[in-house]
Amino acid sequence: MRRAAVIGVGVTKFGKHDRTSAELFAEAARDALADAELPPSAVQALYYGNVVGGETEKQLHTGPQAASVLGIPTVPTTRFEAACASSHAAFRHAVMEVAAGLSDVVLVGGAERVLNVSTAEATEYFAYASDAVWEQSVGLTFPGVFALIARAHMTKHGTTEEQMAHVAVKNHRHGALNPKAQFQKEITLEEVLASAYVADPLKLYDCCPFTDGGAAVVLVSEEIARRRRRAIWVLGSAAASDSMLMHDKRDLARVPATERAAAAAYRQAGLGPENVDVVELHDCFTIAEIVATEGLGLFEPGSGGIAAEKGWTSLGGKVPVNTSGGLKAKGHPIGATGAAQIVEVVTQLRGEAGPRQVEGARIGLTHTLGGNTATVLVSLFGRD
Repeated sequence: MRRAAVIGVGVTKFGKHDRTSAELFAEAARDALADAELPPSAVQALYYGNVVGGETEKQLHTGPQAASVLGIPTVPTTRFEAACASSHAAFRHAVMEVAAGLSDVVLVGGAERVLNVSTAEATEYFAYASDAVWEQSVGLTFPGVFALIARAHMTKHGTTEEQMAHVAVKNHRHGALNPKAQFQKEITLEEVLASAYVADPLKLYDCCPFTDGGAAVVLVSEEIARRRRRAIWVLGSAAASDSMLMHDKRDLARVPATERAAAAAYRQAGLGPENVDVVELHDCFTIAEIVATEGLGLFEPGSGGIAAEKGWTSLGGKVPVNTSGGLKAKGHPIGATGAAQIVEVVTQLRGEAGPRQVEGARIGLTHTLGGNTATVLVSLFGRD
C-alpha cells in the first residue's frame, strides 16, 4: 500500500449563500487545486459528500453535477452519504484508492445548502438520518438524541450544564479567530446558561447552527507529495459503525463507534492519543464534544466535562480541540463538515493558522460523527 498525502486545501466562508452546493464546492475545490499547484485536468477521481441536496435543492446525482460545475465532467465521480460524516467517508475511500495505486491525484470534499429552507424543514431533513419507522414517527430529532446522551452522561459521570457551556464559550472564542467561520464573535458563560432550552438539558447555545458551505482537499500519492514542501501525510483513516436505533444502544454516555474508529486509526498510525497535538472533532452539540474527547482517549471516561471547564481543550491547553471554532461556531454544512475538519488540521500542521495556531503542532486528528452516533470516521495526519 502506498502512502498518501494532502497537498491542497480549500474552504468557503460558512453561512448563508445564494449559490448551489455544487457551486460552493467548486469554489473550495478551485482554491484547493491552486493551493496544490495543480490544474483541474490533473484530477483522476472525485469523491464528494452531500446529504440533503434532494430535499433542499431538488437535486440528486450531485457528484457529477459538482464535477461538471468544476469543469471536469469526465472524471469518475462518486457521491457519499453518511449523514454528517459524508465527506470524511469520501476521504477515507480516496485514501484507499491512492494507497491501492489506482489514482495519483484524487479530489475529495463536499458541500451543502440548507439555509434556503426554513428551520423546521431543515430540522426534519436532518432527522432523516435517524430511523424512519421507530424514531422519526415519534418526533425524535437530533437535539432530542443528544439531550438523551447528555442526560445519560450527567447521570453516570456528574457532568454539568455549566461544563457543557464551557465548550460553547471556548469554540466561539476560537471561531472569532477564523475568518471562514459563520459566527465570529465570543460569547460568555452567562449567555450560554441563560439561553432558551431546545431539548432539556441542551440550550440554544449548546447547539451548532444550520450552515451552507463547501470544502475540498487534494489527496496525492507519495511520489507527487515528495515534490511539495507543504505535504501533510495521512497516517491513518478508519471507520466504525454502531446500532442505528437509539433503543438498541447499551450505554448512551459513550459512543462505541468513536472508540473503535479511534483504536483502528491509532493502530494504523502506530500512535496513541498522547501523541496528538491538535484535534478537530464533531461538536454538533456541546455534549458531543465532551463525549468525543473521552472516546478518542484524550481524557478518561467521565472527565471530558472537567477538561472543558479547566481549559485543557482551549488554545494553549493540553490538547487544543476545534481551533476552527468547530461545528458550534464555524458552522455545520453537513456534506462538507468532514472535509472542512481536514482543512483545519492540515492548515494547523503547516503552521498557517495565524492567530489560532497551535504552536509546534506535528500530529493532528479529525473525528466526524454521522447521524445518531451510528457512523464515525477518525483520521490522523502528520508532517515530516
